[in-house]
Amino acid sequence: MKVSVKKINALRREMLFEVPKERVQQKTDEVLSVMLKHAKLPGFRPGKAPKAMVQKAHGKAAHDEMLKKLIPEVYQQGLVSEQIDPIDLPAIDQVELVDGALKFRAQVDLRPSVEVKNYKGIKVTKKTAEVTDEELAKTLEMFKKGRGLDEKAELDDAFAKSLGFPGMEDLKKALRRNLESDKERQNKLEVEEQVVQELVKNSVLDIPQSLVDRQFHGRLEDFYKRLKHHGMKDEDIQKRLEESKDNVREAAEKDVRLFLILQKIAQTENLVSEADDNIAAAAMKFLLQSAQWEDAK
Repeated sequence: MKVSVKKINALRREMLFEVPKERVQQKTDEVLSVMLKHAKLPGFRPGKAPKAMVQKAHGKAAHDEMLKKLIPEVYQQGLVSEQIDPIDLPAIDQVELVDGALKFRAQVDLRPSVEVKNYKGIKVTKKTAEVTDEELAKTLEMFKKGRGLDEKAELDDAFAKSLGFPGMEDLKKALRRNLESDKERQNKLEVEEQVVQELVKNSVLDIPQSLVDRQFHGRLEDFYKRLKHHGMKDEDIQKRLEESKDNVREAAEKDVRLFLILQKIAQTENLVSEADDNIAAAAMKFLLQSAQWEDAK
């Protein structure tokens, strides 16, 4: 087996493989021997048909099965011999048989080196989740408008009862709890974004484009499904997708960058994922616990 490696950029490598015809034939024979045991041909009991007839009847299937088994096997051997550590599955193409020998190309991204500095004790500012009387009053007014009531209508016990509450004070308490929960969630997201910005600023790494491409297509698919769910026409969806591609790719690159940074921190700190958690979430939890918290003024 011959393997040649070409550097495309900092992370991308092109691997060209050439497998001798003897090994190709050996793998083909192995596949055919399995087929012989189960092949069903007219006039023969299962597994009793002659090899030549099985090969003639199932030659295309045997060829495809040979490639399906041999290419991954050879690729893995190439990674070991060339000391290549890929971060993702390869893109395989240019598969061909030349005089019985197998040739193919594998394009693969290396696992990048990630350097993260000063990730412990990041300073973050958290806003209060307290709900003011003014915010509560605005929410109640929105409820009133949502019910189609006149602006002069009183926000009283009768109004509260129309919403399923014993009285106005009970409605206000429930609304205040919900608003506080919403604020708490939003504040947590803002704190995490502060951490992310600091991590990106203090990190050095190259981004594997194969991971970005996968995340990009995944985000586009999710976007398509959301628009479809809201009843948008396909032609309008395609227009929106086209208009959003640059922003979606930028977001995908940010996703990958952050994941690699958090993965590096998790490895450095020997973090173990909790039940129903992932390594990135475990790293973020560690960062938030070690952060320097300040209340917003």
